[in-house]
Amino acid sequence: MAIIIGIDPGSRMTGYGIVQQTGDKLTYIDAGTIRTDTKEMPERLKRIFNGLTRITQHHLKYADEPIYTAIEQVFMAENPDSALKLGQARGAAIAAMVALDLEVSEYTARQIKQAVCGYGAAAKEQVQEMVCRILSLDVVPQADAADGLACAICHAHSSHSMNKLILNSAMRGRGASKKKGRWRLTEEDLGNLR
Repeated sequence: MAIIIGIDPGSRMTGYGIVQQTGDKLTYIDAGTIRTDTKEMPERLKRIFNGLTRITQHHLKYADEPIYTAIEQVFMAENPDSALKLGQARGAAIAAMVALDLEVSEYTARQIKQAVCGYGAAAKEQVQEMVCRILSLDVVPQADAADGLACAICHAHSSHSMNKLILNSAMRGRGASKKKGRWRLTEEDLGNLR
C-alpha cells in the first residue's frame, strides 16, 4: 500500500490529487486546487509552497503507508514569460515536497495522458472523464485537480510496471520458468516474496 500525491503546477492554480494504491487498485483520497489570487509572483510561490506543505503534512500525520509524489514536467510554451512562471510554480511545489523528505518523480504531460487515456494528446475533458472512470468518482473534479489525480495515476501505473519488470528480471536468475511470455513462480519464490 502507498499514498501518491500528484501535482499539476500552475502559477495561478496548482492542482493536486491524492490516491491510495493497493496492488492494482487505486482509491481516491482527496483532490483540489491551490489558488493564488495575487499579482505578486513571490506571494504566489509562497501560497503554493505553504498549501502543498499543509496538505502533505496532514497526510503524513495520519498515513501508515509510504507517501510518494509525482509532478508534471514543464513544457516549452510559445510565451517564454509563461514558461518561466510555470517553472517557478513547479519549483515551489518540488521544494515543498523535498522539504518534507519526499521523493519526487517527474512525468511529461504526454506520459500522463498516455497512462490515463491511452492517448498522449488527449483533451482535458478526456482526462477528466478517464480519471472519474479509473477512480469510480460520481462528481467530475475541476480540471486542475483532475490533472493532479491523473499525475498520481500515472505514477501508480509506472511504479507498478517497474515493480513487475524488477520482479521478472529477478526471477530469470532464480530458475523461474517462462511459458507463453509469462513467468511462472515456484512455491519457494512465492514464499520469498511474502
